[in-house]
Amino acid sequence: MITIWILWLVLAAVLLIVEVLTQMVWTLCLAIGCIGALIADFCGVSLEWQLIIMAIATVAAYITVVPYVKRWHERQVAKEGRAARTGMDALLGRKALVTEVIRPGETGRARIDGDSWQVVAPGIPYAIPCGAEVTVTDYDSIILTVTLPTK
Repeated sequence: MITIWILWLVLAAVLLIVEVLTQMVWTLCLAIGCIGALIADFCGVSLEWQLIIMAIATVAAYITVVPYVKRWHERQVAKEGRAARTGMDALLGRKALVTEVIRPGETGRARIDGDSWQVVAPGIPYAIPCGAEVTVTDYDSIILTVTLPTK
């Protein structure tokens, strides 16, 4: 029969993986609560008390971790002068490598970090060949607007 501490350990590991992938602080707090319950199980505490300890440890972690994360985020914003960009905004200013010719008025394709994107280059009167480097300046839905980098 499987012991409870293994379940607590697996649940904590899954929550930590979710935290890494999503960066939602509450999953980290839940993982800390699971570790508290795991320790309680090692001490021979009953399942009911393990659940109570998990809840208390989760709330305590949330109360202590969230202010720390907020202060860290505020320092990052102050250092960079703007909030961290996520999603499509994170692509703005990035360099891309053209993988399909971009002709005037038509879409081409470019690669950023291994992902292929549809791109347009308005205002450029000639075709941009494969292998050229472009800079992302804007986006509309999932089509990126690019320009040639300035030298």
